[in-house]
Amino acid sequence: MNSKIAVLYGPKGGNTEKIAKLIAKKIGHDKCDLIAVRDADETLLAPYNKLIIGGSTIGTHNWSHSNTSVDWDQFMPKFKKMNFAGKKVAIFGLGDHLAYTNHFVDEMFSLYQVLKNNGATIVGQWPTDGYEFNESAAIVNGKFVGLPIDEDHEDDLSEGRIDAWLNTLSAQM
Repeated sequence: MNSKIAVLYGPKGGNTEKIAKLIAKKIGHDKCDLIAVRDADETLLAPYNKLIIGGSTIGTHNWSHSNTSVDWDQFMPKFKKMNFAGKKVAIFGLGDHLAYTNHFVDEMFSLYQVLKNNGATIVGQWPTDGYEFNESAAIVNGKFVGLPIDEDHEDDLSEGRIDAWLNTLSAQM
């Protein structure tokens, strides 16, 4: 088994990749491998016991319809068949708390469901304090299932949130 952490993210390009790279930099490139979803498969991910997985909740104003069928949409059928038993997994998600206040980082819950159903131990749940939104599917037992990031409107808070989250993950992973 690989002692490194896999930082799996999608889509490639844009804010999700930017945050994944920042997370990898803060962990240390010698301690993690950065993997784009479009380049991943079960064979590549199987050796990792610790994963940090990220995606975004995308609105129609951000991506054209033709672009929504890439990365996570294409990977999800394979992802749903993977065995995550014995693996510790943390989730991060990007969302826009102003434009999508009723669906803030909902996509984190989609990842959470697949991971939980396939045996993963989910770590890195995050308090809702400090976030403004109306609703989010990504809240379980009063906490986000992972770390929400809003690079569109709260990019000044991202690095501090990531630092605090990684600090809690170090004890959980």
